[in-house]
Amino acid sequence: MTIIKQLDSLVAASVSPYHCIMAASKQLSEAGFHELPLSATWKLLKGESYYINVFDSSLIAFSIGEELTDSPSLRLAASHTDWPCLKVKPYPEVTSLNYGKLNVEVYGGPLLNTWFDRPLSMAGKVSVMGSSLMEPKTIFVDFERPVLTVPSLAIHMNRNANEGVPINAQVDMLPLITRITDELSRKDFFLEALAKEAGVEKTDILDYEIYIYNWESGSLLGLQEEFYSAPRLDNITSVHACLNGIVESTCKEGIHAVILYDNEEIGNHTKQGASSAITERVLEKIYLSLGYSRETFINGLLGGFLLSMDVAHAIHPNHMEKCDIKNQIVMGDGVAIKLAASQSYATDATSTGVIEGICRAKDIPYRKFSNRSDIRGGSTLGSVSSTLLTMRTVDVGVPMLAMHSAREVMSASDQEALVKLTIAFFEA
Repeated sequence: MTIIKQLDSLVAASVSPYHCIMAASKQLSEAGFHELPLSATWKLLKGESYYINVFDSSLIAFSIGEELTDSPSLRLAASHTDWPCLKVKPYPEVTSLNYGKLNVEVYGGPLLNTWFDRPLSMAGKVSVMGSSLMEPKTIFVDFERPVLTVPSLAIHMNRNANEGVPINAQVDMLPLITRITDELSRKDFFLEALAKEAGVEKTDILDYEIYIYNWESGSLLGLQEEFYSAPRLDNITSVHACLNGIVESTCKEGIHAVILYDNEEIGNHTKQGASSAITERVLEKIYLSLGYSRETFINGLLGGFLLSMDVAHAIHPNHMEKCDIKNQIVMGDGVAIKLAASQSYATDATSTGVIEGICRAKDIPYRKFSNRSDIRGGSTLGSVSSTLLTMRTVDVGVPMLAMHSAREVMSASDQEALVKLTIAFFEA
């Protein structure tokens, strides 16, 4: 299977952060990784590989070298599983005459206008009563078909639409889901549909987290099929590279790990986000389980290296003025190494030198990227993680257009470069 077909398969499966983690777990399990419970005592073996499901929407996978030294080196790669979208609120049923709509809220910073008039579906998790009050049962659901749309207002009723009309998230973004034909279902049409998908009675449902996603499939485009267009490329591209990097590389003398965080798009400040202590605590458990002291663990952190992966802005063919006058990157140029004086990207000269050296040695295409000095640009999980883990970090990713759109576009060859870099990073 080609790299882009692998990515396409992962994009299709990752209809929510939970489903992304399920797909990642399946790939790791098939590659011989053993699942570990998060809150249990571990008995780890040299030469083995493991993964941990972190609160359903994040994951940490690691490999232990067969020839560990007294002070094993630590190499990490990280990305995030979430993407800007719409999320269903509690008691979401809204009616307009016989139209049934859903009350939703915006998750992250999507380009809202790109969500209009598309076939949309829903996925996430449902909580029902379990074996004890402290352990409700979780059921993961995916409607797997288009069940919603956010209809545009016709140009005849909104003559200024093409001049840039503000979008009100509470008014304009409520998706249409049904025409109500039964008065008994007017109050609970969403809950009834969700219960049916979960295979439970609606009275069994305690709570839910349901994301709305673009149901459209990914596709190659361009005269030479050089581009790949799909939903959720930010940041499933990097999840894909992380998974391939840890699976395809060889770990001999150190400890290699990948971390797939949730909630980057809303600031990382959650128990499963990059701002939490989860990574440091899991890494410490690894070292202690292998018989190392806490001092050896701290030395591993301070001498470690983090490859933080998130997408980058390719120069826009119709708005070249929005990019830096020198540090520009075109789709197809390879991996973007992202730099910022503000440290919104955690890259510095030392970490850049490491990655640039790997790229040169392995003939991996790359370019350095900076935002215009008068445009704020985005940020990544790299700065957050490097602050908590106190290790050298570099921010890289594939350059793309239409970032945070319901459908984004990238170069197929750039994904191959990112995967190649991740494997080479672990083996350097």
